[in-house]
Amino acid sequence: QVQLAESGGGSVQAGGSLTLSCGGLIYRTYCMAWFLHAPGQERDWVAASDRDGDATYARFVKERDETTYRMKVRFTISKDISKFALNLKMRSLKSEDTAVYFCATDPDWTAGCPTFPEGYRYWGLGTQVTVSS
Repeated sequence: QVQLAESGGGSVQAGGSLTLSCGGLIYRTYCMAWFLHAPGQERDWVAASDRDGDATYARFVKERDETTYRMKVRFTISKDISKFALNLKMRSLKSEDTAVYFCATDPDWTAGCPTFPEGYRYWGLGTQVTVSS
């Protein structure tokens, strides 16, 4: 059953930025996540946000700052409950980021959010992100 809807996808040059949004069954206390599905590949986890808004990210969105040696993320997941929205702000996009991006949620999870598709009951239909070199 479709309970969510993504928007904000499109075409962008490598190194550019894009922000995706997800609306529908958005609750502060629910685990919510973004996944991607590239052609010929499995659906991969991107990021999750728990009941407190604490975020977790897949390895591929992380990078180490060459100056500070601290880890940073290229993508940022956030909830805007007042707007019933889950967002994914993407920067430093790479061609390998090209995929259909899905948002997902499950009322049974509030913390320790799953990093696998089977952990989520409700999904959107996806939005295409295309990054060209």
